[in-house]
Amino acid sequence: MTIYVCGDSTAASYEPERAPMTGWGQVLGEYLPGVRVENRAMGGRSTKSFLSEGRLQKIETEIQPGDLLLIQFTHNDTSDLVWRHTDPWTSFYHNLEIYVDTAILHQAQPVLMTPICRRYWQGGKLLESHGEYPEVIRVLAAQRNVPLIDIYEKSRQLVRELGDEESKKLYLHVEPGIYPAYPDGSCDDTHTRRAGAEAYARMAADALRDLGIVH
Repeated sequence: MTIYVCGDSTAASYEPERAPMTGWGQVLGEYLPGVRVENRAMGGRSTKSFLSEGRLQKIETEIQPGDLLLIQFTHNDTSDLVWRHTDPWTSFYHNLEIYVDTAILHQAQPVLMTPICRRYWQGGKLLESHGEYPEVIRVLAAQRNVPLIDIYEKSRQLVRELGDEESKKLYLHVEPGIYPAYPDGSCDDTHTRRAGAEAYARMAADALRDLGIVH
């Protein structure tokens, strides 16, 4: 079995010079021994731009019966930029259907994933992020009878448990002068460093086992 990951910068793989930024798709294979992971996630992509650039079509030439298509978008679908933006209940929903139908057409297994949460704290409370998009993914999964990994809720639970200060260790919060890629430091509440990528990759791998899709 090969797992193909479709997604954005939160799942993408990064070269060592981008350290400590690490996407969960980059380390997923470490939690699924014996399974090949093809991480095709790419920074800045939405359901719309990933399709328009031919990235799903490239996967379509390679995916085999019994393989897995992990589908996780949202961060860039919320963008105001016209080449990225989708509307939750129309274009976003229908674009996701294209990914699902492509997997089914090639006798592969589609799996829908909600996005990892953003680490937005205010007044001691973790705020919701991504608006209606996670719910659209849940609805589509139920309507099409497609397995769902609700990593949005799982990640929110973990971040809440850790609290405001401790949860910074999962995300790209770094002091100035430590990493060449971030000479002025970083306070990024969307992208993960190694610890966050590992936590979310482990969640995804455990969920795939719980769903009976991998063993």
